[in-house]
Amino acid sequence: MHKNKIVSIIGTGVIGAGWAARFIASGYYVQAYDPNPKSLKKLKVDVKKALTSLKKIGLNNNASIKNLSLFSNLNDALNKTSFVQENAPENEKLKTSLLKKIDSLLDRKILIASSSSGLLPTKIQSQCKNPSRVLIGHPFNPVYLLPLVEIVKGKKTSQQSALKLKKIYLDIGMKPLMVRKEIEGYISDRLQEALWREALHLIKDGIASTEEIDDAIVYGPGLRWAFMGVCLTFHLAGGNEGMKHMLEQFGPALKLPWTKLKAPELDKNLKNRMIVGTKKQAGKFSINDLEKQRDKFLIEIMKTLNNNHNNKFPNWSTKYNNFK
Repeated sequence: MHKNKIVSIIGTGVIGAGWAARFIASGYYVQAYDPNPKSLKKLKVDVKKALTSLKKIGLNNNASIKNLSLFSNLNDALNKTSFVQENAPENEKLKTSLLKKIDSLLDRKILIASSSSGLLPTKIQSQCKNPSRVLIGHPFNPVYLLPLVEIVKGKKTSQQSALKLKKIYLDIGMKPLMVRKEIEGYISDRLQEALWREALHLIKDGIASTEEIDDAIVYGPGLRWAFMGVCLTFHLAGGNEGMKHMLEQFGPALKLPWTKLKAPELDKNLKNRMIVGTKKQAGKFSINDLEKQRDKFLIEIMKTLNNNHNNKFPNWSTKYNNFK
């Protein structure tokens, strides 16, 4: 076992399990820690299930469930590790305390990345003796398939640590996005949050059901977004003059009351509409059924992107299925 191929996954919920599966698929040895024995037991089941999907896009020759070790003792899980990915619940006080403890147990050269989806790295690294190696590595669910990961530095994070983390993520087939400035929610979640808030308003005001909201994305802009994102899509909307004409023609619409960025109150009635609506959408399919279908669709979409574009156009990566 090569020491540079040993990583520690701290916290084994949905995100932690996704990280464990991706690293194992890429030929790494994973030392997973969780204070809850039930979570550790479930982790093995989740990783096996993820590897079943990953076989369809290729695994490293060294990939094996046998490369997963489970620990209920934090110190044991950090032994001989070369990298730590922390996945505790999204609680600033909890993460700050946990990172402080991890930092105290590790050689100062070993990177510590947090899977936080919105917390400021400066705050959660504040109690570490070696904050220069602590930063955010925010992935997207399912981590074992989706390649995007946002890297965010805190005020005391070194540029060297950020570049080193980028290299680690590239090695497991991810697409690192270096967030230029520290900001709550980073980039992708802020974009998703804007759409989510508007969806809640449309449902609260009785304009659409949860299924109609999803259909409006899945069969419309969602197909374009998967292909080229938001900005390039609007560039095409301007015809031969591109973004210049698009802004001239549709720019004035930005002053119209088309959106409500302030979130509506999540009262009992709205919660009930969301819960009942999504249960109706799911129908007879369980969460496990839906996860399998999601993975199947994602794999096909990513294969299409790879086969058709081969990185000839901006922003399209060929590394979706390159598990090394």
